[in-house]
Amino acid sequence: MSRVLLIDDDPLQLRVREAVLRDAGLEVYVATTAESALALLKSQVGDSIGAVVTDHIMPGCSGAVFVRALRDVKPQIPVMVISGMPEAEDEYGEMDIVFRSKPLPPPQLIALVRELVQRSERRNS
Repeated sequence: MSRVLLIDDDPLQLRVREAVLRDAGLEVYVATTAESALALLKSQVGDSIGAVVTDHIMPGCSGAVFVRALRDVKPQIPVMVISGMPEAEDEYGEMDIVFRSKPLPPPQLIALVRELVQRSERRNS
């Protein structure tokens, strides 16, 4: 279950992170809105997603609002939030997420995503 859902409304950020994770051997699904991400997670594909990596600021929805909606759909899925606003971490309180500030170097992104996917695999075994 090395599948990751990557969410970002910035096409450049999305393409770069997608390429980094694919080059690391992960299968990556992408979404540009919270709504499309939630639709994917509710689909059959959503059952095979091992981790979610999302931006904090998205059109019409903050990362914190998205994570709360995500927890209603997939309560156990590991989530990493990436933001250029370090102070945004406070919005995630008790949501059991990994928060990282931008920029996030590719080796760190890969290591954290692999750790989240492994956590998901342990929960599902």
